[in-house]
Amino acid sequence: MRQGLTEAQRRTLEELEHFQWTLEFVRRPLFQDPVPVMFDRQRTRCVALLPDGTLDEAPKLRK
Repeated sequence: MRQGLTEAQRRTLEELEHFQWTLEFVRRPLFQDPVPVMFDRQRTRCVALLPDGTLDEAPKLRK
């Protein structure tokens, strides 16, 4: 799942995993960078990792 992620996304992903966040899936929109989506251990919050490694704490996800 981590293939194609930027170096900044991989670093942020590893940091969040230390706090027991889990990588659930990676969105791969056409002609755009992949967007990994992580959930906290209680599965009450989710974040998307932007290409520069910053967090989008209110990602727009469809069910």
